[in-house]
Amino acid sequence: MITAADEALLRRAIDLASRSVAQGDAPYGSLLAGPDGAVLAEDHNTVRRDNDITAHPELKLARWAARELDPRTAGGTTMYTSCQPCGMCTGAIVRSGIGRVVYALSTEQLIELNPQSGQWPTVAQDGPALFDEARGPIDTYYRPS
Repeated sequence: MITAADEALLRRAIDLASRSVAQGDAPYGSLLAGPDGAVLAEDHNTVRRDNDITAHPELKLARWAARELDPRTAGGTTMYTSCQPCGMCTGAIVRSGIGRVVYALSTEQLIELNPQSGQWPTVAQDGPALFDEARGPIDTYYRPS
C-alpha cells in the first residue's frame, strides 16, 4: 500500500530523474529513506557520464546500504525510485538487505514510453559443467570453522 508519505518521497525520486536529464544523464532517480522517512542517500543515473553500465541509481544506493548500514537498519529502509528496478539492480537490492522498494513507472510502462528500453538481447549460457572442480573453492570458503 502506497501512502501519502510514500508519494512525497516518490516525487522527490522523480525530481532527481528530471535533474539527471538536465545534467545530460539518463532519466532515472532514486533515494533511500529510513523507517522515519528521513532521506539517507539519493542518486541519479550516471551511465553515460561515467561510461559505466552499472551506474544505475538503484545499484549505487544498494551498494551504499550494504556498505554503510547494518542488516537490521537496512531492512527498515525503503528505496523510492522513478522506474521499476531492472534485473541487475533488483539483485543488488535483495543482496543489500533493503526492506522495500516503491517505484513510479513499471518496466512495462517504461517500454510503452520508450520501446528501446525493452530491446535487450538474450545471452546464451551453457552449464553446469566441471562440478567436482568447481566445488573446491566453494567447499573451502563455506566450510565451518
